[in-house]
Amino acid sequence: MSTPVSILSIASFSPLGTSPEVVWENYCNTNTLIRDFKSADKTVPAVALTALQAKLVEDLKKEDAKYASLDNSVLYSMLASRMAVAQAGWTEGDVFGINVGSSRGATDLFEKHHGDFLKTGKTNVQASPATTLGNISSWVAQDLKSTGPEISHSITCSTALHALLNGVAWLRAGMADKFLVGGSEAPLTPFTIAQMQAMKIYSTAGGEYPCRAFDFNKKQNTMVLGEGAASACLVAGKAANAIAVVEGIGYATEVLKHSVSISDDAECMQKSMLMALKDTPLEEIDAIVMHAPGTIKGDTSEYAAIQQLFGDKLPLLTTNKWKIGHTFGASGLLSLEFAVQMLQKNIFIGVPYASLQIQDKPLKKILVNAVGFGGNAVSVLISK
Repeated sequence: MSTPVSILSIASFSPLGTSPEVVWENYCNTNTLIRDFKSADKTVPAVALTALQAKLVEDLKKEDAKYASLDNSVLYSMLASRMAVAQAGWTEGDVFGINVGSSRGATDLFEKHHGDFLKTGKTNVQASPATTLGNISSWVAQDLKSTGPEISHSITCSTALHALLNGVAWLRAGMADKFLVGGSEAPLTPFTIAQMQAMKIYSTAGGEYPCRAFDFNKKQNTMVLGEGAASACLVAGKAANAIAVVEGIGYATEVLKHSVSISDDAECMQKSMLMALKDTPLEEIDAIVMHAPGTIKGDTSEYAAIQQLFGDKLPLLTTNKWKIGHTFGASGLLSLEFAVQMLQKNIFIGVPYASLQIQDKPLKKILVNAVGFGGNAVSVLISK
């Protein structure tokens, strides 16, 4: 990429924790955060916020009467964005762009408002504004009192990394000096879980690790849903206070055979990785944080794409879905946070039930992948 972009901060609000120290502590142990979760009349594996985090959400609702009607996907992003902006040293009134996306948006409120409509034939006055996807970035902007452009979008599971692509594009074009990017998801609702079960991709595996992401020998799909949000602050160039640098970005889409298909060797992922790498020698890539959702096809096709590109000299490979589940539109930024922390600590975190991979050199460059329904892929190359 001709113009590097600095990541000044990255913050998350998820079951991993609400500070970089706690997030890293959680990554350093081999325990999954997946627990039994009651959804309507079913109990399923999922990764929900802690009781303390749920209280923080309720406290946020009480800060302003207008916040009480907002969906959790909006509130999670507001909390993550506050932390990211504080870490970056941006202050009230600063002009910066905002692009926060979500795969499903205000699904909890939509289900509730639609349920009320089916019962009464009427809707609440807040039903329309509260379930609009643009709610996320606009309310983050309201909360932070920013005056820059606001963008919200949904590009399935690669939503958060598409937000980063947009931020990089605005910065490189000189249309903004600063950009806040992120993703947020609150998908632990009966209807959302039922949709994943209808597709036969939701985990029924049980055991110590209900989500077997990165297990290429599994005989059943093991995707598990999680919730949360993450935001990052970006500026053009190599800033002295950067925690990491975006060196390359890549994206691609492949022709679908059906609405959720992906080729056996994930052609879209191969193209996105090649674009992100550009002129970077393959041997300089120290690790890849895979999308690896825990489904048979999703995991094996991405692994095949990496093998096609790197041959028998694979970088270190990992994923975080076994620990925090699949957070849909937020997952790409949570993976980016994972990669940044590994770079900062110079410690590779593998998957506990996979074959041991030995880190034999410092971590300097890590590739982060995301791919979603619709055959769309994003790859981001970051360095120290």
